[in-house]
Order: sequence, then C-alpha cells, then structure tokens
Amino acid sequence: MSRLTLRQVRKSFKQTEVLRGIDLEIAPGELIVFVGPSGCGKSTLLRCIAGLEEITGGDIALGDRSLAGVAPSRRGMAMVFQSYALYPHMDVRGNMAFGLKLMGLSSDEVEARIAEAARMLQLTPLLDRKPRELSGGQRQRVAIGRALVRQPEVFLLDEPLSNLDAALRSEVRLEIAKLHETIGGTTIYVTHDQVEAMTLATRIVVMRDGRIEQVGTPRELFETPANTFVGTFIGSPRMALLKARAEGGRFGIEGSGDVALPDAPGGARALTLGVRPDAFEVVPEGQGWGADVVYTEYLGTDAFLYARLGDGTLLSVRTDPAAPEHATGSRIALRPRAGGLHYFDQDTGHRLAA
Repeated sequence: MSRLTLRQVRKSFKQTEVLRGIDLEIAPGELIVFVGPSGCGKSTLLRCIAGLEEITGGDIALGDRSLAGVAPSRRGMAMVFQSYALYPHMDVRGNMAFGLKLMGLSSDEVEARIAEAARMLQLTPLLDRKPRELSGGQRQRVAIGRALVRQPEVFLLDEPLSNLDAALRSEVRLEIAKLHETIGGTTIYVTHDQVEAMTLATRIVVMRDGRIEQVGTPRELFETPANTFVGTFIGSPRMALLKARAEGGRFGIEGSGDVALPDAPGGARALTLGVRPDAFEVVPEGQGWGADVVYTEYLGTDAFLYARLGDGTLLSVRTDPAAPEHATGSRIALRPRAGGLHYFDQDTGHRLAA
C-alpha cells in the first residue's frame, strides 16, 4: 500500500470553483471520511481522486507516482457509488466477476476472489440470485464486493448508505468497519452524516465551500473544534453558540444575566461560547443564565429540554431521564459545567485558547 497525497488540488466547472486548493496526506491503511454539507465539494474531490473528473490544478499522487493523466482503470482504485449500479440481468456472481474478466484473470482466479469476498461479506448463499431478489442492504454488499474482488490499493465509497433505511444503515456501517479491519486497505468514505463519520473514521476531513476546515480524529474534532463551523457540524444534538461578554471571570448574556466560571479567559472581551447539550446543568435561580423552557423530550435512556435565553438563543440540554420534567413555559437557570465551554473569536469564528 502507498501513501495518497493531494497537493493544492483545484477543480472548476467553467467559472465556478468547486475545490479551492486541497492539501491532504492519507497514510496507508487509514479509513478517511470526507464530511460536510451538500455542495461542499466532498464527492467532487472523491471523483477527482478516482480519475472520473479531471483536476484544474495541483496534483494527486499515489506513493511516488503522479496520477495526472492516468486513466481511472489504471489508478489501483475501486469505487462504490451511491446507487448500487448492479447489472440487473446478471446474478451476484456475474456482477462480481464482470470487472475481473475485463482484467484478463483466469477463471480459477476469478472464482477464488469471488469466493473470498462473498465469505467476508456473507454473500455466499446469494451468489446465484439476481439483484431484484435481494434486499437493499444485500445489494449494497454486492456493490462493495464488486470493488473488493479487484484488490485495489484504495477503496472509494461515495455515500454508500444513503439509500438504506435507518436499521440497514447501522448494519452495513458495521460491516464496512469490520471489512476495513479485516483487509487493512486504505479507504476514503464520503458522507454528509456526521454520525457515520464519527463511528467509522480513523480521521475525519471536514469540508466547507471547497476547502478543508479541519482534519483530525473523531475525538479531536469533537473536543477541540478549530472553529464554530466544525463545532456545530460535529456532534448531535449540535453545539449551541452563545454571544457573550467576558469580564473579570464572568460571562454575561443579554437578557439572561452573568455567570462566574473558573476557566474563563482573562481580560474583557466579546466572545462566542460553544456549549454542548451535556455540558449544561440546571441550577438554582441566580446561579446561572435565566432561560424559559420551550419543550421537553423523553427518549428512554436520554432526555432533553429546550430552553430559550434572554437574547433569543435556543439551547438543547441533556437531562437525567429519571428527574422530574420541567413544565413548558417555566423559568430555569442554566450553568455550563467546569471545562464544558469552547471559546471562539466572535468575528472570525476561530477557536481561542482558554
């Protein structure tokens, strides 16, 4: 396996610049997830790596070999698309064998590769079935198997779970994770679902508007987001952003009073505070920011209340499901737990040191 390197990769469609100078190194064996909102360029970047789109500028290299001008079939990569794209008139065995036959492999080698991939993906009993006789999850496994039998250096997966229902998404996501552990190949996975990114990735690449906002492990992105965009994109329910004034170790929010916190940054300045739902606690009146309860949710193992601060910001707060519920319209006080705040510059949105 070889390192995949992207240097100042750019892609434009006529006057529209979709990728704006992407620099990234992917180590052999990593499972990298590209994540971001629709239109951020993540699928376009994947297609550029695969050779399905020609880059406008920069370079993509696999090991010491530049991929400039190299045909997709000669890049040592295999791609699984959002749609299954199976041949409806072929059975599972035929779909998996088609690309191998084009590679000129012997019948024995074709059968050996299909048998091994089918075993890993639990497709052996289904090899004689046509796609119409398979469930959505089984069809997606066939599409993954068709890529697997080619034994590529890099697997590319473009939102492979988006056509599945919630139960199947969890099932196939687990199979992809197990498959990556088994074969140890380099995998690049594109999704807009941050839960998929957090559960699958060795490292996550967060993209916005054709640029990389942050690269890191799921823990790094969750605990130390580089800016407000990453902070609110990674984590569910999302991080709340509060405009506050810090002075003398106290944080003031318009219409909700102020709170003294031990880890407050020094000096008087305006900040954006990032607070996740599990970092709040409900405290006696006068010891936290005043807020009005909008509604509550009981989810069995979890419970949430939604409250509005005096400046109009709506917060989600994880609470003890065994505790009595707060009535809608009641007044409560909320205080961030020690170490539960993230500090961002109010103008740039960049992370600040505490």
